[in-house]
Amino acid sequence: MENRTQIVLLILILIVAAALRLSYLDWDGYNHYHPDERYIAWVGTSIEWPDSYQAALSPHKSSFNPFYWPPDATSSGVVLEQDEPRRFAYGHLPLYMGVAFTRGLEAIEPSFSRILPEEWKLTSDLLNNGGQNEFRHITAAGRALTALVDLASVLLLFFLGRLAFGPAVGLLASAFLAVNVMHLQLARFFAFDPYLTFFVLLALTLMVLSIQDQFSNGLRVVLTLLAGMAIGLAIGSKFGGILLFLPMAMTVIWQLKWPVGRRLLMLLIAGLVAFIVFSLTNPFAILDNSCQVDGSFQAGPFQIPGLLLKSCYLQNVALQGTMVRGLRDVPFVRQYAGTTPYLYFIEMQLRWGMGLLLGLVGFAGLIWTSWRVISAIYQWWQGRSTKSSVKNVMKIEPVAARFPVMAPEVILLSWSLPLFLTTGAFEVKFMRYLQPLIPLLMLYGAAMLLSIRIIALRRVAIALVLILTTLYAISFINIYRNPHPWIEASRWIFENVPEESSVVSEMWDDRLPDNVVVAGKMQNREIYDLADVNWLSGTEEYDNSEKLEENLSLIAEADYLVLSSNRNYGVIPRLTERYPFSSQYYRLLFEGHLGFEVAYVGSRFPNLFGLYLKPDSFSWTSLEPPPEVSAYLDNLPGPNWGRFDESFTVYDQPMVIIFQNKAHLTAGEMRALFDGA
Repeated sequence: MENRTQIVLLILILIVAAALRLSYLDWDGYNHYHPDERYIAWVGTSIEWPDSYQAALSPHKSSFNPFYWPPDATSSGVVLEQDEPRRFAYGHLPLYMGVAFTRGLEAIEPSFSRILPEEWKLTSDLLNNGGQNEFRHITAAGRALTALVDLASVLLLFFLGRLAFGPAVGLLASAFLAVNVMHLQLARFFAFDPYLTFFVLLALTLMVLSIQDQFSNGLRVVLTLLAGMAIGLAIGSKFGGILLFLPMAMTVIWQLKWPVGRRLLMLLIAGLVAFIVFSLTNPFAILDNSCQVDGSFQAGPFQIPGLLLKSCYLQNVALQGTMVRGLRDVPFVRQYAGTTPYLYFIEMQLRWGMGLLLGLVGFAGLIWTSWRVISAIYQWWQGRSTKSSVKNVMKIEPVAARFPVMAPEVILLSWSLPLFLTTGAFEVKFMRYLQPLIPLLMLYGAAMLLSIRIIALRRVAIALVLILTTLYAISFINIYRNPHPWIEASRWIFENVPEESSVVSEMWDDRLPDNVVVAGKMQNREIYDLADVNWLSGTEEYDNSEKLEENLSLIAEADYLVLSSNRNYGVIPRLTERYPFSSQYYRLLFEGHLGFEVAYVGSRFPNLFGLYLKPDSFSWTSLEPPPEVSAYLDNLPGPNWGRFDESFTVYDQPMVIIFQNKAHLTAGEMRALFDGA
């Protein structure tokens, strides 16, 4: 393939990728409906340039420290804590990048706002020519930066694929990633998984580049040290980047012309470089050792002895470790009870994250690549082939590889397999945890498809995967053409529910109505009597009669009951031993026995050509939806696409159900309907 053709195709891929990522960044009207993003932006409002060098390095005075609210911290649009510790379970680096990007946009705003149309999103949202508050602007700028970082991952994947397998594989893999739905969704959140993914690709690209035969030892050293820097940046984004030391070890080992001692020294130096870069980009991971130890931190095997015990960074890492491994019980991860390790991750990617065909190609490519490497290593070990024959075995046909593929594949698999084996075993299975693996799956899948020897079959397979995945990507982007369901539900409440009515929502979900504009006027939800029932309860808590009485008392007094998403009813009925009363509550509510009738249903689903992919909110819990909800879903043509991971829908495409209290049963009358109450 000629270089000019490669460049043209790559530019087209990047244009498509940019259009799919940079559109609809205001998917929630900047109402902060993603809880992680909301917290990150909240912390970001306190990150400012310090008054002095001394203050910058003082953990309890520095405005750079994400683990502590600095004294006299203030911002517009949000209330900040002051002079108090805070949990921050992420790396510093993407936070600093987001704040720096925001400040840069503020600096250039006066110059560009004069020449750009006021109605452009670039002008109003990113340059913030309307003077929106800092909390909103950091969110808007952070989302744009995340989209750009993910776009850069598409470009990096081309270079990695070109180095490892050849230009055709690199182009096809980047095309797959350009239309990957999970990447399209995560690119719209100011959250940190896309940053980790980018630096992982950067590190792997530098590692593969460093083993090319045509490079001198001096250049290999430079590239290896640059890869060490990228590892430090990856760990500075999320701690999971530490697994990059495995492919780094394989990279250094592969420098077969070096003496063993020199290779070990090179590995140590690369590790030191990674630590230095991590320390510079995450300074308070080193400086802040003032956090108090609590019981939750000391759970399980994550105890850290000695002086490091009070490290705020290590405490947060350990606390997250206890959660993902099921050693710490918190309500928002109970959805994963009873899910199968590895298979649940794969199922969610096939149904929603990548789509059926692309998901099958990606995971099949991982198996195919692993088998080829294992087979070649086995043949070499058994002495059944010469060095040249091993090279021929490991070449991809008909793709013309630039050099034997075995070395790059071993390096890439030493990242992919440990990541999948460790993450897939987690008790907590947020789909985003696999994002650093997804580009590699695209690469393996592209290499597998391009290895098909029958040209016609190869072309048909590639065309089917690309066309159907692109159609799925467009259908997903189409959800953002409509307002967020919580905004629409809030408008309905303001237009249909009288002032001073009692509106009850559910804890562990966003309270509705939100403050929204109706008929050109901002409406404040404080005109209603708002309350929340708590069925999921807190850490290590179960159902009991007291909780039932308290919740039913609130519900009996409610005029309207809001289910903002399936966050409660999608989990509780599956855990009947833990929630014997709550499970009954949703069955009784949906069947109309509690005297409530559905007054409103609203959502937005992936759609194309008038057909909808409808997530199934009910069959997993063995609940029958209320008739009004069934009618709403039946009126939308398209297939029921099965169960879904809550984290895939709850932020940007939840289904809202609002009930009106018609019978006004007393709490006692309701309680009499519960078995065992």
